[in-house]
Amino acid sequence: MRLTILGGGGFRVPLVYRALLNDRGSGRVTHVTLHDLDESRIAAIGRVLAEMADGVADAPDVTITTDLDEALKGADFVFSAIRVGGLEGRAVDERVAIEEGVIGQETVGAGGIAYGLRTLPFAVELAKRIAAVAPEAWVINFTNPAGMVTEAMSHHLGERVIGICDSPVGLGRRVAGALGADPATVRLDYAGLNHLGWLRGVHVDGRDLLPELLADEQALTSFEEGKLFGAAWLRTIGCIPNEYLHYYYFNREAVAASRAAGRTRGALLIEQQRRFYAHEDGPALAAWEDARLERESTYMAENRQAAGVGERESCDLESGGYERVALALMRAIALDERTTLILNVRGRGTLSPLDDDAVVEVPCSVDADGARPLAADPLPGHAAGLVTTVKAVERSVIEAATDGSRQAALRALALHPLVDSVAVAGRLLERYEAELPQLGYLRGRA
Repeated sequence: MRLTILGGGGFRVPLVYRALLNDRGSGRVTHVTLHDLDESRIAAIGRVLAEMADGVADAPDVTITTDLDEALKGADFVFSAIRVGGLEGRAVDERVAIEEGVIGQETVGAGGIAYGLRTLPFAVELAKRIAAVAPEAWVINFTNPAGMVTEAMSHHLGERVIGICDSPVGLGRRVAGALGADPATVRLDYAGLNHLGWLRGVHVDGRDLLPELLADEQALTSFEEGKLFGAAWLRTIGCIPNEYLHYYYFNREAVAASRAAGRTRGALLIEQQRRFYAHEDGPALAAWEDARLERESTYMAENRQAAGVGERESCDLESGGYERVALALMRAIALDERTTLILNVRGRGTLSPLDDDAVVEVPCSVDADGARPLAADPLPGHAAGLVTTVKAVERSVIEAATDGSRQAALRALALHPLVDSVAVAGRLLERYEAELPQLGYLRGRA
């Protein structure tokens, strides 16, 4: 199989390559093409991959290119892991939101909308190019905001684009650990949108163990989500939320912690990755591992501070999220190795009251024909309300990016549950337009 990674100079790429090195089965990936517009970044990642492959028999060959069509030709799978505007754009998304008194996070609330407005025009053009140059390729979307980007790309790629996220996988692994169960034997009843989902059942041998977990104070508070949300709230809603719902359920506390932090997550990552990409002497792999550990250990640090909980558990600092889901997805499609994965796909009416074309995050049956969402129980009212509202916001962002409609962009910001004022939404949009050149397509539009 031939794999192309768009955004091949990105920091997560070595995780994918490591998973490929460990895949010794038949039908494995034999060639990887890295595409990026930044030659220095892609060269740095190339050095890391070369060290990873040293001494490994039959390691996948790696080609580096800045030519998009060259990267796409002959690809069986395309990973889209782009970041339009770079981390500098993310830092603006987050800082402007925080200064206006609302959540500043790259995929949630105002920050997520700004990220979508920057990313979607490019993602749509990318989808069109893939359809023209590599129409038989399957596209696996890593690019955030994953659900929104996947839905926009699906307008041109149909079912051949599938979004992935490691948050549900991590949640399932932690819950299984708290129950003393093997994650491989657990069936998760999980449903929602990307970064807006709920674990509603944990089934082992036909029995739902979630009620037992909710009743066990020690087990329930032994993992990250239990610590973040607190046992009392989890029992109140009767399920385990995705960690990103902390921004919704503890909005004031999260905003206060962000303001007190002094710098945004994006600003921190700019500094960290600048050190890594400037590293030219000594082992590249060791430098990348050090930077990765620093990145993982500080993930959602402000939320943990707001909740009054400690540092991340050591098991959550290990890799094993995106790359394992991506590898399992590729093998299921290419080799018809049927499996069930939580993915971002068109819901086909699975998640009421959303329509068939709405991209949702739910368990899917995957085989050579692609990914099909499994039947799911309706969301409880409180969850359905959030999902419906946030999906309307996502579609307003897609409309803005597709039609250049400034009204749609303003609507997206004003209707989001984490932006509490039309006036604030207007100021946010004006400031984003002033500081993000990628939003120039909105200027002067009605």
